[in-house]
Amino acid sequence: MTLILHITRCEEWEKAKISGFYRGDTLDSEGFIHCSTLTQVIKVANFRFRNQRDLLLLCIDSEKVEAEIRYEGVEDLFPHIYGALNVDAVLNVVEFACGEDGFFELPQAVVD
Repeated sequence: MTLILHITRCEEWEKAKISGFYRGDTLDSEGFIHCSTLTQVIKVANFRFRNQRDLLLLCIDSEKVEAEIRYEGVEDLFPHIYGALNVDAVLNVVEFACGEDGFFELPQAVVD
């Protein structure tokens, strides 16, 4: 199993649980859902989501994803999901809160 991670807002995940699929706003605008590997996610969080609240980290089993996954990028290869993410591929959903300084650290629940 390869673990991939995706940062989302709580309200978006709640909608996905009802429909059975998570779409993410980039699927509509860019044609894929941005994801990260374990080594990339903190850098992404601190660059794109610094000081933001009400976030979750979706821990996804890449082998259970029904849509196509491509590893793409210029310097680093990031996993992109081309199509809606089936919610049963999500192994764990972890609260993803930044510290008082606005920066993120990897939650212990993801490391374990």
